[in-house]
Amino acid sequence: MSDLIHLLPDSVANQIAAGEVIQRPASVIKELVENSVDAGAATIHVIVVDAGRTSIQVIDDGKGMSETDARLSFERHATSKILQADDLFALNTMGFRGEALASIAAVAQVELQTRRQEDEIGTKISIAGSKVVGQEPVSCPVGSNFKVDNLFFNVPARRKFLKTNATELNNILTAFERIVLVYPAIHFTLHHNGVEMLNLRAGSVRQRIADVFGKQYNQDLVPVEVHTAMCTVTGFVGKPEAARKKSGCDYFFVNGRFMKHPYFHKAVMKAYDRLVPEGMAIPYFLYLEVAPGEIDVNIHPTKTEIKFENEQAIWQILSAAVRDGIGKYCEVPSIDFDTQGQPDIPVFNQDMLQESSYTAPKVNYNPDYNPFKQSSGGHSSNTPNQWESLYEGLKQDSFPQDSFPQQPSLFDDDNIVEPQTASEILSEKSPAHYQYKGKYLMTAVKSGLMIIDQHRASVRVLYDRYLKEHDGHVISTQKLLFPETITLSPSEAVNMQQLLPELMAYGFDLSDLGGNTYAVNGIPAGLEGVNPQNLLHDMISSANAADTLVSIQSSLALRLAQRAAIPYGQLLTNDEIESIINDLFSCSNVNYTPDGKAILCILPQGDIERLLG
Repeated sequence: MSDLIHLLPDSVANQIAAGEVIQRPASVIKELVENSVDAGAATIHVIVVDAGRTSIQVIDDGKGMSETDARLSFERHATSKILQADDLFALNTMGFRGEALASIAAVAQVELQTRRQEDEIGTKISIAGSKVVGQEPVSCPVGSNFKVDNLFFNVPARRKFLKTNATELNNILTAFERIVLVYPAIHFTLHHNGVEMLNLRAGSVRQRIADVFGKQYNQDLVPVEVHTAMCTVTGFVGKPEAARKKSGCDYFFVNGRFMKHPYFHKAVMKAYDRLVPEGMAIPYFLYLEVAPGEIDVNIHPTKTEIKFENEQAIWQILSAAVRDGIGKYCEVPSIDFDTQGQPDIPVFNQDMLQESSYTAPKVNYNPDYNPFKQSSGGHSSNTPNQWESLYEGLKQDSFPQDSFPQQPSLFDDDNIVEPQTASEILSEKSPAHYQYKGKYLMTAVKSGLMIIDQHRASVRVLYDRYLKEHDGHVISTQKLLFPETITLSPSEAVNMQQLLPELMAYGFDLSDLGGNTYAVNGIPAGLEGVNPQNLLHDMISSANAADTLVSIQSSLALRLAQRAAIPYGQLLTNDEIESIINDLFSCSNVNYTPDGKAILCILPQGDIERLLG
């Protein structure tokens, strides 16, 4: 019987390794751009065609490679970053595994042109499916030029499972943003299908954040800076008023490397307790500097998971740093009572008055004046004589008892009958209602006491109304007297291109001004007082362009309803409460909001009697 175990060919082994390292076009860009950063490049250009399906090109002006290094760089576990295992705990580079180029070459057609400063001529290498197609000298500038064509051309199953171009482009932008935010001193550009999406000049960290995510972030962020023996925390956190329902701008960087860390995320959000509503997200960009020997980045090929030796201590430092940054922003300046250096003001005394040429003013008054003494020319009373006759006949027993409107009790036995359907609840509810703490609406029904969340009820009513008006194309637009502008991040701009027709159908009047900037000329009627920029940011971030049309419409309608709904704390009249209840019970679902939150509950009559019995 022959042996069963055998070594896999290098091409198959590389394809297996590529499954972990190269998951989509964004993974290729991440690995190539990180190599350019490690090469000391001052300018990096990324050119993408069809969201990376057709072509990905990364050009840098780094150190470049020799002819031998260029050929060896595509071998598995070939790297210039480490020499021994101990080097893993003293990393100063982004890459170290030596698997990226080998994995890319295993599933794509790769062409590399590179030259060092001391070489007169460069090297060109062509590889397809881990096989070297050709190698020849070439004239090229200093640095490296990687071109990756037809990704997953030899793995049809992987290529078939790639998402739409909009989704893949968003993933590319996400990976690109995680790198450019760490290296503000490097000039980055990103082009997609011949259109420049990002052109990030070298500058400060704050300027880089504003260039990537929009100028509004420059006003919404406060600096954070704490230096300790264990770690250094710098960066920016959002002001409490910058909270959104879905931020997406939460970034942690450790020693220049992006990481995901839910435990540290809780430390940041803990600092915002009682400052922002529950469930809201705060943007933050925090950079941690830790001794390389105290972290382990060799956890996963994507290198986004990092283990810390002193995790709890860093948690405390991080939370304190964020609190300190927020506290400085919210601090009220105290009154300074220090009078050092101020001119002396002489204190008044009697001797100064005698020496001075000024005399005290004299007050003249009539000692015989008496305000209670009547005079002939005094004020006469305007009270009519015999005023009692004006109120004759106005006695309490002269009014019939039923002339005053009487509000029925919420627990009137005549109104309490066990309801079976929503229509029975609506028909047998009390005509009088009570609003509790500006949040809940209470009314008597057959089975007991019905309690309704006024905001959620309004969300459900408006959500159904928006969907119905959208289907009937009857949503009206309220024109703005002065159009406002909104600047979107690159990822939001990609979604906007897909969502623009639906936004227009919901009543928005938008004009493309170029440069990811839109003019807001009108908003849906009924949204007066709502900030159009914040509303559009929420709607764009909540609706994924890759979703189905029905899902997009539902998401947009929900965001509109949440912004236009009756807020907590708004006092309502009995007629307004009656209108809300009637509209709620005409909706498709009276029990839950579109996002699954309970709208009402009924306290049974038996429970009330048992509590009071």
